Amino acid sequence: MLQLINSVKSSLVTKLFKLVYLYCFLHFVKKSIHMSELSDFLLKRRSVVVRNMAEPGPSNEDLENIMRAGMRVPDHGRLTPWRFLVIRGDARIKMGKILGEAFKKENPDCINEQVEIEEERFIRAPAIIAVISRTNPEHKIPEWEQILSSGAACQNMLTAALGMGYAAQWITEWYAYNEDVKAALGLKSGDRISGFLYFGTLKEAPSDRTRPVYEDIVSEWNEPASL
Repeated sequence: MLQLINSVKSSLVTKLFKLVYLYCFLHFVKKSIHMSELSDFLLKRRSVVVRNMAEPGPSNEDLENIMRAGMRVPDHGRLTPWRFLVIRGDARIKMGKILGEAFKKENPDCINEQVEIEEERFIRAPAIIAVISRTNPEHKIPEWEQILSSGAACQNMLTAALGMGYAAQWITEWYAYNEDVKAALGLKSGDRISGFLYFGTLKEAPSDRTRPVYEDIVSEWNEPASL
């Protein structure tokens, strides 16, 4: 009887080991497939121009996840040197009026048609996120690194939205540098606009553009450069 029990135990242990091994193998295969899909996505990533966006924009849940992705970026010193400002709904129209007035102030000889184009910029997409770079120049972490972190936040959100199947584009344009626009958005002294991220639904597939030649960009360092 004891021999039979030991035999059954040995058989069960062997089967359990095989199941664990199979699970680990399938998990590895699944993970490898996902990594392959991720690599393929990144190698083919393409922004979608705003004129090719339509309703609807990201849901509240998706928009929150997009911004949470923007918060998962390198941040030396854990300073969180960025803020995200959502602009959607009727707020886009109000912001458009501010753009129109700011444009007229910068371009006093402009015509009405030009002003109307500027006023419509924020209604081209269902949702926009203004990414604010808020640095602390006095901190021991170099300000340049803090600025880079906000750029990383922009890229993370852009990639997250595209990965969810939304159309997305990262834009600055003249109004990212306009003081009246910054004031209307509530920016503090020293704040910069890293960009406006536009989100919507894809109207038509984007065509790819010419990319840099790999050999022109990449090199390998072996020894000090000649002085």
